[in-house]
Amino acid sequence: MALEGKTAIVTGGAQGIGYAIARRYLMDGASVVIADVDEAKGEAAEKDLSQLGAVRFTPADVGQKLDVHNLVAFTTDTFGDIDILVNNAGIAHHADFLSLKEEDFDRVLRINLKGAFLCAQAVAKLMVARVKAGGPAGTIINMSSINALFGLEGQVPYSISKGGVNQLTRVMAVSLAPHGIRVNAIGPGSIDTDMLANVNADPGARERILSRTPMGRIGDPSEIAGIAAFLASPDASYVTGQTIYADGGRLPLNYTVLVKT
Repeated sequence: MALEGKTAIVTGGAQGIGYAIARRYLMDGASVVIADVDEAKGEAAEKDLSQLGAVRFTPADVGQKLDVHNLVAFTTDTFGDIDILVNNAGIAHHADFLSLKEEDFDRVLRINLKGAFLCAQAVAKLMVARVKAGGPAGTIINMSSINALFGLEGQVPYSISKGGVNQLTRVMAVSLAPHGIRVNAIGPGSIDTDMLANVNADPGARERILSRTPMGRIGDPSEIAGIAAFLASPDASYVTGQTIYADGGRLPLNYTVLVKT
């Protein structure tokens, strides 16, 4: 039980990758607070996962500073401390560059990038105070994407926000390293979640993805959860400022590699 006695916050934890991470953390012995804007799914997730360990749900919009404050207070009131933060909450909006509306650009960056900043800053302040008092450091894990590196014409704010998450991860890692706090990110490729549902339902779109995925399959949320478990564990004690990509081999492709047909 690598995370025995630890407390974790997982934002966007009511479904998909966040749910899988919360589940894995519980299996590894941690207590978990799930934060999500979807109260129905959040309450269902708490009920489903409660058989595995100590888990609580609280509603939170990570792009709102007051919600973040209340999330941190709820976690410390419930479990006493915070050892792990997973900034998983994220949204996407499909539009090409010329037709993208300002409000949609702002909404995606508010959740995906500003939300990660607000949560990380609030939790890091508690972690730094604990270290100064002689306590243990903690770890922060941000959810990036391979689309932080690819330029997707239909996912302008999403791609930009994830590029920002990568740089936020680096800056935080350097800033917090003197306190022993590690900050890393995970960059999933195509994972079998609701966010990918429309693509999965379109045989042509699915084939385009698989044709550029050397491993020839869509990833499972549990495979991302495994990376989150490693990064939160003592096994990753010298790892900080890194983005670990889990994409079935897509990023190493280059123009000399034939597209599968």
